[in-house]
Amino acid sequence: MTGGRRALVDELRIEPAAVADELTAFICRAVENFQRDGAIVGLSGGIDSAVVAALAARALGPERVLGLILPERDSEPRSKRDALRLARSLGIRRKTVGLMLPLALLGVYRQVPLWVLPTRRLRAKMVRRYYARYAETLEKGETPFSAVMVGTRGLRGPWLNQAVAYHRVKVRLRMVLLYYQAELENLLVMGTCNHTELAVGFFVKHGDAAADVDPLAGLYKTQVRQLAAHLGVPPEIIARPPSPDLLPGLTDEFAIGMDYATLDRVLWLLKRGEEAGTIATALELDLAQVHYVQELARRSAHMRAPPIAPPQVHRSSEVQLTTSPFGDIILSELSED
Repeated sequence: MTGGRRALVDELRIEPAAVADELTAFICRAVENFQRDGAIVGLSGGIDSAVVAALAARALGPERVLGLILPERDSEPRSKRDALRLARSLGIRRKTVGLMLPLALLGVYRQVPLWVLPTRRLRAKMVRRYYARYAETLEKGETPFSAVMVGTRGLRGPWLNQAVAYHRVKVRLRMVLLYYQAELENLLVMGTCNHTELAVGFFVKHGDAAADVDPLAGLYKTQVRQLAAHLGVPPEIIARPPSPDLLPGLTDEFAIGMDYATLDRVLWLLKRGEEAGTIATALELDLAQVHYVQELARRSAHMRAPPIAPPQVHRSSEVQLTTSPFGDIILSELSED
């Protein structure tokens, strides 16, 4: 490893004990400031929600934390098992609400014909094959993930709009149930998105990024892994490939098109203001890969904060849109060459 790459790894290393103490205090303050009686976490069986649940239990005591488990037809069976096991190990309260019935009543499962395949393995194979074939229709440098970050006008693909709606409605329904249960019990809704996901738009607008507080928003994915190990999150959860658990066979890294270790390094160097060419050389990447990350950040700005009309818009015959300062925070840090 070169000296530059070693320095990069060191920069992404955290002091997990200090970070855990800081986030524990943050959660305590938030519960008091919001005048809530405790906190609620959507437990997915993944590493991010496990870390947030562990922090909340440390901050408030297990009896004041509720883990809400929200399985549906396409959820991996392991997800529910891991979520229940984690809740028991932390001693927090837990509740399971199945989403299959409301999704079926809404007609969601009819939108994508996964139901015709009898096994999960075959459904996963179909999803990956669809992604591969759809990717072939896209321009160079695009992925199915990046292509639908804005609208689908001009894109081609079977069930394209249906597939987008199919997975996003599930995430938004999860958040509806979280807030419903939170308000029944006067609980604080804990967000589980990390900095990497927020920076590149790997979340659903008004879905998993909707929360009262975001404890992990300042931590890259690789740093969340370090914190998870310190907090005693089960090794099988830490080692499990991250997945939104919305479609069989769909993992984070498969959808994004880049592994988290590389993505975090690119984001960190962009945040430092390094040029794309310098980053590509330092990380032994194609220049197009760095530009791809920059484009994800630019294209997902509307997801972090919707465009707002300036106050003087009524004076002009031409409507102009601008993004709020908050929405530009991450984007400005990842400026292009």
